[in-house]
Amino acid sequence: MKTNKSFSKRIRVTRKGKLVVRKAGQDHFNAKERSRTKGPKKRAQSLKLGTRLRRRFLPGT
Repeated sequence: MKTNKSFSKRIRVTRKGKLVVRKAGQDHFNAKERSRTKGPKKRAQSLKLGTRLRRRFLPGT
């Protein structure tokens, strides 16, 4: 089965096999937001996928 490329470009696999993604909503219209809101958006967020979805979208991991 092929890897879903649009999905795989949005995530990163760490050395221990964890999946890390960017938080949504940080591309534009951030000037009006509070720094309290902007700060957590800069940090990466871990993604938890079940084995079924992981096999479907990322067969190589």
